[in-house]
Amino acid sequence: MLVVDLDPQGNTTTGLGVDKRELRRDVYDLLLHHSAIDDVLQTTEIPGLELIPATINLAGAEIELVSALSRESRLKTVLTPLAQGYDFTLIDCPPSLGLLTINALTAAHELIIPVQAEYYALEGLSQLTAVVRRVHEALNPELRIIGVLVTMFDGRTKLAMEVLDELNAYFPRQMFKTQIPRNIRLSEAPSYGKPAILFDVKSRGSQAYLALAKELLQMTEAVA
Repeated sequence: MLVVDLDPQGNTTTGLGVDKRELRRDVYDLLLHHSAIDDVLQTTEIPGLELIPATINLAGAEIELVSALSRESRLKTVLTPLAQGYDFTLIDCPPSLGLLTINALTAAHELIIPVQAEYYALEGLSQLTAVVRRVHEALNPELRIIGVLVTMFDGRTKLAMEVLDELNAYFPRQMFKTQIPRNIRLSEAPSYGKPAILFDVKSRGSQAYLALAKELLQMTEAVA
């Protein structure tokens, strides 16, 4: 599996145990400077899981991409030759709808939308679905929303249940059965540079992500 960190904050990079301060090349260099993939690709503690990391250098990519040729498809150009070497490629997008996210949507076949169980998250959802629709029409006809994932969920609160009901009404056939709960072990894991399932596999958060992985695999097998 290949993970592509496309967020300038680099949280995925840190969470997989890669020290950003020691990186000489990252996804920014792939997109803007045509660096070789071997100069960027990082191994991780998990066998079979590789990472294209991100650093704060990526923050300037939005501005530089504006005047670049094929600005929406830079990531697709990089990933297409690599795709056959992996069973899955997961792209972690930044929390904005700029050119980096457009690059991810242009390169991807399927989209998972994580939504916090809060009303502010619902407000941004309509903007995202509109962008997805435009990318599908203009840049990537293969793009589809495979599922909506509720995160930071606390079923004991009325607000969380109301948000879940709203999402089920808006995406009646695309909601994951799994919800990711609020869980302190999920919050602690990144500070140790470990995915939650390596940090504490028995925690509620880790078990939820394992259930999500099984759900995704079942969906993939059904399509195949």
